[in-house]
Amino acid sequence: MQNQYRLGIDAGGTFTDFILADRSGGVRIFKALSTPQDPTRAIQNGLALIEEETGITPREIVSNADLCINGTTVGLNALIQHKGARTGLIATAGHQDSIEIRLGHKEDGYRYDPDYPPARMLVPRYLRRGVRERVLSTGTVHSALNEEDVREACRHFLAEGVESVAISFVWSVLHPAHERRAGEIVREMMPGVRLTLGSALYPQVREYTRTSTAIVNAYLAPILAGYVEKVDGYFQSLGARAPVRYFQSNGGLALGRVVSDQSVYAINSGPASAPQAALYLGEPWGMEDIITVDMGGTSFDITLTRNGRANVSKDIDFLRYRIGIPMIQVETLGAGGGSIGWIDEIGLLQMGPQSAGSEPGPACYDQGGEQPTTTDANLVLGYLNPDGLVGGRLPLNVGKARRAIETHLAAPLGISVEKAAHGMFTIVNNNMVNAIRRVSVERGYDPRDFVLNCAGGATAAHITALAREMGIRKVLISKLASGLCAFGQIISDVKYNYMAPAPVRLEGAEAAAKLDALFKELEAKGRTDLAGDGFGAERVSVLRSLDMRYVGQVHECTVSVEPFEVTEAALERLKAAFHARHEELYTYSEPGSVVEVVNVESALTGAVDKPARMTIAPGLGSHAALAGTREMIFAADGTHQDTPVYEGAKLGAGDRILGPAVIQEVTTTIVIEPGWTAELDPTGVYVLTLAEAEPAVAEAAAAQTEDA
Repeated sequence: MQNQYRLGIDAGGTFTDFILADRSGGVRIFKALSTPQDPTRAIQNGLALIEEETGITPREIVSNADLCINGTTVGLNALIQHKGARTGLIATAGHQDSIEIRLGHKEDGYRYDPDYPPARMLVPRYLRRGVRERVLSTGTVHSALNEEDVREACRHFLAEGVESVAISFVWSVLHPAHERRAGEIVREMMPGVRLTLGSALYPQVREYTRTSTAIVNAYLAPILAGYVEKVDGYFQSLGARAPVRYFQSNGGLALGRVVSDQSVYAINSGPASAPQAALYLGEPWGMEDIITVDMGGTSFDITLTRNGRANVSKDIDFLRYRIGIPMIQVETLGAGGGSIGWIDEIGLLQMGPQSAGSEPGPACYDQGGEQPTTTDANLVLGYLNPDGLVGGRLPLNVGKARRAIETHLAAPLGISVEKAAHGMFTIVNNNMVNAIRRVSVERGYDPRDFVLNCAGGATAAHITALAREMGIRKVLISKLASGLCAFGQIISDVKYNYMAPAPVRLEGAEAAAKLDALFKELEAKGRTDLAGDGFGAERVSVLRSLDMRYVGQVHECTVSVEPFEVTEAALERLKAAFHARHEELYTYSEPGSVVEVVNVESALTGAVDKPARMTIAPGLGSHAALAGTREMIFAADGTHQDTPVYEGAKLGAGDRILGPAVIQEVTTTIVIEPGWTAELDPTGVYVLTLAEAEPAVAEAAAAQTEDA
């Protein structure tokens, strides 16, 4: 860090998290309720809260910060709610319906379900215009661009009030001149609209993916551009010395102008920073295989790192829309603290995906919510402090939580409120476990080989139950867990992805020369862009990837490699990497078959100075942090158990706690189920370990409870 502070902001569905790091190694977390109608208001409220608690004004923080970083759900929310810009599409004549044809099938998982409804089109049929032009798969022009068709499309769009335009032509990645000329005409006739060229945004082979990605980008661009303008303006008014950085779905930072033009990269920017934070936390123990789970107020997000690298996906269906650009692989489930409990048509208890969000919120928030939620269940089970959350800033009403569960669940099911609450807790846990299996077991990973890392304000109340169910015996919970994604942002680097089509078989010197030239061209552009951002050559790193397949295959798989000169002899290295990846994914490979490349990509990263690691002073023993006991429920029969409660702020490095117990941090509550041991590390991380069922452990836990 070059200046006094670094500020990370992560806007979630219920809370907006703030991480403030200073040059001495101090790191503090703050939370403010999100304001979906005006996300910038939550930023102002959060900075006001920081001033109230620390005495440091927003101007002092921002004007003395080397980086102010913002992760936002603005794009994601606009896509979920279908509240993006009025968008028009200009496509090659005859191909304007490719986004509706969707490769001839529905998304995976619903391909053969006749009752699954079609996706809602972001560009309705009357705003799609075909223009006469045609480029062949060789890159040669078959038919010149008919400019009058483009002008007619613009006149139609103007009459319909279109705010953003996407242009995507067939084989434009091999001959982008037609798209560029069409873009010039659009800028001439519609100077106020946002413009997205498919060949510039996603220069890869696959027409449907390219068109869909361009449409999503165009749909979100005006929303993100307006948001960036407001946030940048606000920080500039506070005397910001450096431009605000925005977190991208690819796991890196970018300037606001990049996010405005390439808005599709900001869709899942919040949870995408979790893998970076997880690896940072696990570094002192050499942990590189980590599953991170993030339970907020609205959703539950899962990311996975294997051998120190996060899983990255391309060409996926996200919220039913095909997106080609690389994104940190995030499995998202409608399970959060605000998830609503309900009874289905056959009388079974269900949880979510409906959420009470932040407005009105769970019934216990006493803000008008009447439906029973996960948070209400945790309060009734005794896990949450009845005096309130966020250090008492968010009071909780136990009576309203019980009444909501009684009215909507317990009474209709003929059970006690306590049993209903434990049932809610169990079901939401099972939903989350199933989602964890989707990113681990279903992708060939044994979750027992991983550490489970806790993120999000609501996760720590469920983390030991999730780990036990998955067979995971070690859990990491940072003191910053409830704002871990914001923390991940302040330790992340600037990252840009550069792509190019490369339809070539891995045979001969000519193929090697073509690939080598493509990579060097992409990386030269990346180094120039990063130099413009202030990064010297010594701070730039490169990771290459190639979309490859056996000749005759329909789909390709992505293979990541370190940079090296691609000579004819080096082609064997690429083939070997592809065979290994193919076998890893599909359990077999064909070393005797010809391999071909479809697309290439270079990811360039500019390394940012990291803030000093948090340090915790040695503790005086867990007894010094004991705040008392509280009746809690850990069994399905609803029986209470007097359980010790510890104040996290009074625990020091080396302090150990045996479950059952609860640790109350200011912004999260850690529930340690029976059989687990928690120890606070000097780095500010609680390391939880599941012990064997030994009599000594059980006796120690009983003695701790009696002493409490």
